[in-house]
Amino acid sequence: MTDRELGLLRRAADYQFGAGAGAALFGDGEDLSVSHTSSGRPRQVTAPDGRLVTYATDGRFVLGVAGGRRLQAAHESPRHRVVVGSESEPYVREGRNTFAKFVRAADPDIRPGDEALVVHEDGDLLGVGRAELPGDAMLDFETGMAVKVRHGIEAE
Repeated sequence: MTDRELGLLRRAADYQFGAGAGAALFGDGEDLSVSHTSSGRPRQVTAPDGRLVTYATDGRFVLGVAGGRRLQAAHESPRHRVVVGSESEPYVREGRNTFAKFVRAADPDIRPGDEALVVHEDGDLLGVGRAELPGDAMLDFETGMAVKVRHGIEAE
């Protein structure tokens, strides 16, 4: 990966996830592998610990499990987080969606379509996915999908 490409990826991550996210996700870029489309646009960024992100055609990142872990470590709670209790934990770990009924807390800055980290109330990352509701509405609704979970994280 070139320095220019690393800079572009970092700026896009900082724009989408907030200041410092680019450095947290991509580090110095030495251990990263980037696959490209036939036109040369970055497609996926992987590290030894797994897929960090996919760079979607709309210019936004789609988080992988490894990227979710790095983002969780870089930002203080409640940023990007949707918190659920023990009753939802096994389902989210299997990759099933998170419903508003079970949301205990959520970042009020989450908007529909944003990437979200689904975490247990004790802080363990359970999965990553796309928010379907605004963060504050997740707490108000009794029905409906809060986060479409893309990847669940098995218990370690």
